[in-house]
Amino acid sequence: MVKIMGILNLTPDSFYAPSRSSGRAALDRIKVLMAEGADMIDIGAVSTRPGAAAVSVEEEWRRLEPVLSGLGDSIPVSIDTTSSVIVRRAYSLIGPFLVNDISAGEDDPSMLETVAELSLSYVAMHKRGDPRTMDALCEYEGGVIAELLRYFRDFAVKADDLGIREWILDPGLGFAKTKAQCWEILERLPELKALGRPVLIGASRKRFTEGDTQKAHALAIERGADILRVHEPSLLIK
Repeated sequence: MVKIMGILNLTPDSFYAPSRSSGRAALDRIKVLMAEGADMIDIGAVSTRPGAAAVSVEEEWRRLEPVLSGLGDSIPVSIDTTSSVIVRRAYSLIGPFLVNDISAGEDDPSMLETVAELSLSYVAMHKRGDPRTMDALCEYEGGVIAELLRYFRDFAVKADDLGIREWILDPGLGFAKTKAQCWEILERLPELKALGRPVLIGASRKRFTEGDTQKAHALAIERGADILRVHEPSLLIK
């Protein structure tokens, strides 16, 4: 059965406005997401939408800390961050959690070592550039699937060398990917599954779906996705 990761954005500028919240409203939103069927909550305090501005670590933590402090022990959490400093602070506050890193350790050279040291589970996502440059970086020699296979085979070696045993593969739909490439990734998901890692798909409300998130989710499930990252669990057809 596919697992559902409910999205909570602690940002004023995430691309899907209804997912934005902070403080007490964020804690209430977590309860709604869990009631709607989420198996875990993915909490992010930095927008990664195309064109989004960079945010300092201190601002990211200012947004995160009150919500993490208010969490109950029974709510499985992932934290959407590229910062090893945030990972250490969050670990000190709430203990183990899933690290959801859209850069697969490339944006912070200390990230993978930190994850290994703390024995945390990890989501490694493929992207190129950053939110301000990624839309111009969609050309892949040999095609997007060949790029993803090469990228995650290389990551598997790094993870194994560092001692990261539990990691999840995210192909990064919409991150330096065209509409056609995103649909190709979903169609050819079994080729990524053959790498032997759980696969997370983040298609919810992405531009390439043109409003038909359900179509993308249905195809992801049909092709073997293990985790769906979604804004509205109640709308998901499992």
